[in-house]
Amino acid sequence: MNSLIALSMPGGPEWFFIIAIVILLFGAKKLPELARGLGQSFGEFKKAKEEFDREIKKSTAEIEPSKEPEVKEPQEKQTHQPS
Repeated sequence: MNSLIALSMPGGPEWFFIIAIVILLFGAKKLPELARGLGQSFGEFKKAKEEFDREIKKSTAEIEPSKEPEVKEPQEKQTHQPS
């Protein structure tokens, strides 16, 4: 049960401690640059994911046969004419 509690999301004091450590490690001047780089990375990841999803949908659409039912032409009735 205690291991489940240890894996939960950090609360307020934990976030404050994490932010303080990050500021000490990187300095206040580097934080905007790091945040900008992280944001650009997330943006590139999102673009790549959307492109991948489009390619998957495109390829599955090409593979699947059309869903429309085929319309069969009615056969002409052949009448036997006695000779």
